Amino acid sequence: MKLYTYWRSSCSYRVRIALGLKGLDWESLPVHLVKGEQRDPAYLAHNPSGFVPTLVLEDGTELVQSLAILDYLEAVYPDPPLLPADPLARARVLAAAHVIAMDTQPVTNVGVVGHLKAAHGADQQGGIDWMVHFMEQNFTAFEALIAPEGRFCFCDSPTWADICLVPQLYNAHRWGVPLDRFPRLLDIERAALALPAFDAARPETQPDAE
Repeated sequence: MKLYTYWRSSCSYRVRIALGLKGLDWESLPVHLVKGEQRDPAYLAHNPSGFVPTLVLEDGTELVQSLAILDYLEAVYPDPPLLPADPLARARVLAAAHVIAMDTQPVTNVGVVGHLKAAHGADQQGGIDWMVHFMEQNFTAFEALIAPEGRFCFCDSPTWADICLVPQLYNAHRWGVPLDRFPRLLDIERAALALPAFDAARPETQPDAE
């Protein structure tokens, strides 16, 4: 498999983690988001939305959107499971994952913050304040939705909730979110990054890292 990715893309980071947890081999195809390579017609032919990641399967089939890719991987490579079998437990994991993947990342990504600056006159600090606001707000909600204790968000093994959380925490560290308010989340992050799959997916270890 091949993965169109960017080292600091949290959506790509999620898929890299999942591929690692499933024990799958893949090749990195970097797309430089800051340089605008995602808007190049050659890349738009792979992903019309102009986002990363795009996963290219061995037969050439292309999949886009990180959660859709995670869902495909869960269906085709069920071991180890990253979602509970029980419908209620599954819904709870998905709800927490969606707080990050749908409520947080979309409003704090480079494209949204860039538009905030270009169209509404926000300066660099204004863009950072915007990101910090939404991350703090949604980490509070996320923490209330997960289990109050345990090695990971819901159990002693990672789920989609952890896969979404860790990349968002990377961004939070980068932009100075005051994370001392969230000791539970930091404990989960430490446990996750001790696993080879999470460690290998870190942004700074990617071939296109700068």
